[in-house]
Amino acid sequence: MPQRNISRSKTFPLTILLVALFCPQALFAASTATPEWNITADKIVNLEHPRRIIGEGNIILEKREIQPPPKPNAAEEAEDSWADVLGEPERAKTATAAKDVVTEAEPEMRVTTVIKADWISYNVERKYIEAKGNISIISGNETLKASSGTVNLESETGTFANAIITTKEKPMHLEGRAVTKTGYNTYHIEQGWVITCKLKEGETPPWSLVSSSADIEKGGYAKLKNARFNVAGVPIFYTPYMIIPVKNTRQTGLLFPELSYSDNSGFGVNLPLFINLSHSADLTLFPEYMTERGFKPGLEFRYAMSDTNKGIFFGQFLKDDLSDNSDYPYHTNDQRYWLYGKADAEVGNGWQVRLDVDIASDLDYLREFNGGYTGFDSTENRMRTMFGRGFDNYTSFYRDNNLTASKYWNGTSLTATLDAQNDLMENRPAGTATPLWKLPSIAYNGALPFYSTGMSLNWDADYVNYWREDGIGANRIDLHPSVSMPVPITQYLESSLELGVRDTYYQVQEYGDATWDYDTSQNRLLADAQFEVASTLVREFATTSFGGTAFEHQIRPFVRYNWLPDVDQKELPGLDAVDRIDQQSLITYGIDNFFNTIESATTSREYATFRLFQSYSLLDEDKDRPFQAIGARTTWTPMPQTSLEYDVYYDVYANVFSSHSVSGTYTNRRNDTFSIDYSYYDTTTDDFKRRLSYLDTYRTSDSDDIEQINALVRTHITNSWLTEVAVQHSISSGDTEVFNVGLIYQAPCWSVQLRSEYNSVETRYFVIFNLANLASDLGVQL
Repeated sequence: MPQRNISRSKTFPLTILLVALFCPQALFAASTATPEWNITADKIVNLEHPRRIIGEGNIILEKREIQPPPKPNAAEEAEDSWADVLGEPERAKTATAAKDVVTEAEPEMRVTTVIKADWISYNVERKYIEAKGNISIISGNETLKASSGTVNLESETGTFANAIITTKEKPMHLEGRAVTKTGYNTYHIEQGWVITCKLKEGETPPWSLVSSSADIEKGGYAKLKNARFNVAGVPIFYTPYMIIPVKNTRQTGLLFPELSYSDNSGFGVNLPLFINLSHSADLTLFPEYMTERGFKPGLEFRYAMSDTNKGIFFGQFLKDDLSDNSDYPYHTNDQRYWLYGKADAEVGNGWQVRLDVDIASDLDYLREFNGGYTGFDSTENRMRTMFGRGFDNYTSFYRDNNLTASKYWNGTSLTATLDAQNDLMENRPAGTATPLWKLPSIAYNGALPFYSTGMSLNWDADYVNYWREDGIGANRIDLHPSVSMPVPITQYLESSLELGVRDTYYQVQEYGDATWDYDTSQNRLLADAQFEVASTLVREFATTSFGGTAFEHQIRPFVRYNWLPDVDQKELPGLDAVDRIDQQSLITYGIDNFFNTIESATTSREYATFRLFQSYSLLDEDKDRPFQAIGARTTWTPMPQTSLEYDVYYDVYANVFSSHSVSGTYTNRRNDTFSIDYSYYDTTTDDFKRRLSYLDTYRTSDSDDIEQINALVRTHITNSWLTEVAVQHSISSGDTEVFNVGLIYQAPCWSVQLRSEYNSVETRYFVIFNLANLASDLGVQL
């Protein structure tokens, strides 16, 4: 069955059969060697009537060929590029383009085939070869072993008894009691079996496909009769007829089923069908059925022309039988679906286009079906791997959909965006506005340096048309030019000044039942300034204790002053953060520490950072409490796959920590992974109300705190067994939102996963099979 990771099949290894067909006269024309063949044996005998040549004892034939310059195969290069774009495992690459070499030297010869046997007889008149005893033919990455064999050189046909065929490049293993070459490109196998995993001699295969007979066309299909699927030698599935593609391209066929169970959904089975459209595009159907909910079909289309031109689009629909159940406490609609898509493209002249689609029928859909291949969790991981971006959190009421075109040149950027929101909020409170759409938004930003003076002209120019179904929107133009310049004080200080002016124009719009009480044309004009003084001290330590040749410590104390005037903004619509810019007269001071390991004269790596800072307000309204919270931020990266980050804020008036957040990841060479993400917020502090009030929407209880911990552990118990645990737990409410447990057995050529995935709606259990390389190398069709 074909692997849907789009790994292409390799040519069936029977190409190695009977390579001794080539130049048989030259083979025995001399007793030891010919220009093409080097022959050694204990004894070589020439017989007459009929004329025969017999080799006996430790026969070794080495075929030598002139090596032509390697030529790239365009189709294979495109296939490999497709695999790389999708982030799938590395495959064997085609040869690089040949170099033109003009030389009078003797052509290079290389041994391409080695044949070994105990006894060989060649009938010159009939052009017929017989071989017996420990036959071994090695050609390239393919090996054939047999007890005996016969070959008709004229018809290029022959038979091998008790044959075993393996490949180095792909872990293919094929055996047959009799393997017959019936034509130029066709073969017949009696009482044979195939697995995609090499075996030690005498070892029982962990799984195999066994047939009474098989007809194979290289580059075409293998047709198996009385096919059985065996696990550890025990048959568990039988079909009287099976077709196995043996082409060197990806093949259409069934993928391995995914089994599931939950109290709400009942038993479920998903039997995907992979459809190969071309070397750069495919389609996968997901016909999933759940006994308590009904049929949930899905379809995924993928394409990848290059690393910068690729896309995935998916749709899934469910007519939910459970919606009519009055005991079911969640959604009430029976027409349920999830549509998503992502695409990247370069459209010429430096323009980059990104598309993100995420549309669901209801919020519970993403929570109920967050497991399995088409579930939210695995889909999010695949999108981040392929595109570097995922989706909004599955608990979010608003799903972001946008089309963005951007161009960057000479320190400037131009970005145009269409942004729509999929609104999943049911029973919206009266008077609550619907989410804003941007139709469109355009941003033009840049910096223009003044030669070598250190001065620069900076600008941020934005236009947005805010539309919503019900509520206040606006057309808004926001212009913010500024000038930045160094201020020389002493050679030991880094001083800079930035002066700017900001003009924002509004044309307010009313949508739905909303009314606007002020003039629809509004304007706001304000100035801003920032002045910073800092100094950097650097010292290097000659030590190898931190993984490099030396260790560098940078200390950067700084003082920064920010000023913004008091501007009346009560008649402006409150659409986003741009519309409310608070007055500032603020001094911020702190010290930054950077620790780097120096790996060579030109390279270094960040080892750790530590930042400490606080702000002091000079405004009259803050004179009773001018000090803001003390903040500290540290990062630690002791090795490339290990990191730790910690942020903390201390409210100096409440004498409490207003927030903590810590996150860390660790991965070792065995691919064991541990990650943790902990956050705590005290919603009663001034610091929270000033800095983090938007997080109040995430409060899940009446507690004054928002406290959450998420963790993931994936570790090997043994070389073959590994386990995975993922938890999302709200400490403040005492609710566990996600608790997933997986147990995986991973053999060299197959694996099975047992998973339990709990969320706030239900618990689902999955059984997921994977026979490594069978799908990618054979592509089984039933």
